[in-house]
Amino acid sequence: MTYWDVILAAGALMLVFEGIMPFVSPRKWKETMRQATNLSDGQLRFMGLASMVIGIIMLLVVKSP
Repeated sequence: MTYWDVILAAGALMLVFEGIMPFVSPRKWKETMRQATNLSDGQLRFMGLASMVIGIIMLLVVKSP
């Protein structure tokens, strides 16, 4: 696989995972998004940072020999 194939595959997987909740439980997803709009900027930044760190750790685990 080339670099761009990997990037496109990662983007496709992200879209699949992002679409699971609205498809399975749209009402709960809307409520969750409504609650997220009430979070402070600091709380949202922390959640974003935590997501990135978890993602990096997962990549390192998968890519380790």
